[in-house]
Amino acid sequence: QVQLVESGGGLVQAGGSLRLSCADSGRTFGSRAMGWFRQAPGKEREFVAAINWGGTTTYYDDSVRGRFTISRDNAKNTVYLQMDSLKPQDTGIYYCASTPQGTVHPGSSSWRSYDFWGQGTQVTVSS
Repeated sequence: QVQLVESGGGLVQAGGSLRLSCADSGRTFGSRAMGWFRQAPGKEREFVAAINWGGTTTYYDDSVRGRFTISRDNAKNTVYLQMDSLKPQDTGIYYCASTPQGTVHPGSSSWRSYDFWGQGTQVTVSS
């Protein structure tokens, strides 16, 4: 069973950085690709980034490419999202998600590809 718990959210000024973590208590973490999504108030959930099972392939939304970095540590069953040069439009609840697919591809940007989700962590970027 996959159980995801996010942490690391908070309030930061524009231009600042935050590092989100997502820990998986299950036994299949190392075989699954992982993704990060976010949802701003009044908006639909949107894709942020994804990483394959081995951490060798990543995929980003254009809005965060070059500012955010997704990584994973399979020994710790944890995926990370390093967020730099934050902007007010990055504000939202950030969710990590797990998919039984091990690879990442354009379909990784669809929430329908993921079968387990964390509870979310709030990120607020002030201007």
